[in-house]
Amino acid sequence: MSRVGIPIIGALRGHVITGGFELALACDILIGSTTTSFRDTHVKFGLAPCWGLSQKLTQRIGPGRAKVVSFSAQPLRAERAYEWGLLDELVDDDKVLDRAVELSDKISSNDQLMVRRYKRAMIEGGSMTLHNGLQRERELGL
Repeated sequence: MSRVGIPIIGALRGHVITGGFELALACDILIGSTTTSFRDTHVKFGLAPCWGLSQKLTQRIGPGRAKVVSFSAQPLRAERAYEWGLLDELVDDDKVLDRAVELSDKISSNDQLMVRRYKRAMIEGGSMTLHNGLQRERELGL
C-alpha cells in the first residue's frame, strides 16, 4: 500500500486484530472511533507477522510500547492508541466515516502532483538520514 501514490486513510471502528492490524498500519492516516481496539495476536498463536507489523508498529509508537502491545497480545484501547500516536484522530463512533471522507475531500482539493510527491518523500525519507532525506526532498521538487 505504500506504493499507492495517493494517501490512504483508514477509518477504524471496533476490533482491529492481527491481519487487520497489519493492514491498518499500511495506511497513511488512521482515524479511529472510541470503540476501536487493537490487538496483535501473532505470539498467541505462534504466527510470524508478514506484512510489516513488527517494524511499522515500532516506528509508529516506539520500541517499548510496540513490545508491550505485541508480546502481551492484550488489547490496546482507542484512547491509549491515540495518546501513543497509533491513531492520528479519535472521533465518536458514528463520525468515523464522515471524518475520513471530510479529510479525503480536503486532501483531494490540493495539488495532486504535490500530494503524491510529498507522500513519496515522507515514505522514502523515513528510512534515510536527515541529510539524505532532505536531498531526496529536493530531488522530488519539494
